[in-house]
Amino acid sequence: MPLSEAAVAAAVGELCTQIRPEGKRVVVLVPDATRSAPVRQLAALLDAEFAARGAEPSWLVALGTHQPMSPGQLAEHVGDVRGPVRNHEWWDPEQLVSVGEIHAAEVARLSGGLLARPIDVRLNAMVTEADVALICGPVFPHEVVGFSGGNKYFFPGVAGPEIIDATHWLGALLTSSALIGRLGPNPVRAVIDRAAALIPAERWCLAMVVDPAGDGLVACEVGRPEPAWAAAAAVSARWHIRRLEHPVTTVLSVIPQRYDDMWTAAKGMYKVEPVLADGGEVIIYAPHVSSISRTHGVELAAVGYHVRDYFLSQWDRFAEVPGAVLAHSTHLAGLGTWSPEAGEQARIRVTLATGIDEATCRAHGLGYRDPAGIDVAEWERRAVDDPELLVVPDAGELLYRLAKEPGPEPSSRSTSPAT
Repeated sequence: MPLSEAAVAAAVGELCTQIRPEGKRVVVLVPDATRSAPVRQLAALLDAEFAARGAEPSWLVALGTHQPMSPGQLAEHVGDVRGPVRNHEWWDPEQLVSVGEIHAAEVARLSGGLLARPIDVRLNAMVTEADVALICGPVFPHEVVGFSGGNKYFFPGVAGPEIIDATHWLGALLTSSALIGRLGPNPVRAVIDRAAALIPAERWCLAMVVDPAGDGLVACEVGRPEPAWAAAAAVSARWHIRRLEHPVTTVLSVIPQRYDDMWTAAKGMYKVEPVLADGGEVIIYAPHVSSISRTHGVELAAVGYHVRDYFLSQWDRFAEVPGAVLAHSTHLAGLGTWSPEAGEQARIRVTLATGIDEATCRAHGLGYRDPAGIDVAEWERRAVDDPELLVVPDAGELLYRLAKEPGPEPSSRSTSPAT
């Protein structure tokens, strides 16, 4: 049952009572437009509470390394609030401040030995200069950390490249299949939470769970980031995971407009990989997507899309590639193996039916299909009678899993030396 407006307002009021923002410098972290959430509604409620308490917040969009929003987009996204509204300027090192280092030995302990290098914890100066850093964002199943939200709004949301690369590559070593939609602790979340503990500001969180059938909320958990996020993740696990009785051989993922390059549209693959049979195919249908990545296109063109072991087995070739780029590559390629004798053996096939031309798709190691030849309504009609076909509208947020899942994936842990 979706929450009423009064219930959401009450949760916001309760949170502000806990924060006691009077006389404090407050920065509110919100998602960009690639996340479904009533950001404008929540921002208005928070702004009114802060105004009543004599506090004027600033607002920071947790882009990670996504493209910045224009002034017009920011105004539409956040609404008419007091205080500045800014993008996280991840591309400008002058905007980043180091709050400390996680030493190599601790990284090794937190990651279960998969990583053993120090991590410089840098993030946006707006956070380090604030007395209160308030996370206001949704929680969904996520390929890198199990469930998004919580301290992830700091890392990678408003972070520097060191911890973005380290945590994303750690997630790739574990594999998306082993992490996505899994409740409980995991090594990536452990590193992120440890980094968040270095932030000097008070950390608070409004973790929302979006109703998949509409624009409302089914939960609004408030408090310190770790417990608020954990409570929201438990709700998300009930609302955002669909269970299938049997694997399917073909998935048509219909990508919404909020994902405008393959860097973000790839969620249409991550969220269905668990229900694809071996040798199956996922078709990313997104005629509006015309680029691989607006931010990381050059690096991805150089390496293409490959299974994790392709990179690990030839690490000398790829050690200098940003970890976030390698992670995205392996997540979209999915599980598989590589050896000098047998080459690359991906478990499934990934085909793009987008505005990206065939030559570019092939050069990146992806399949190609002309989107003009796909009638989504016809595919949906076929799926009614074909148990081997799944059509996913508005793909990218709901996770599909099997009702009876197989045991742990044999490739879910790396046997290569820590990097």
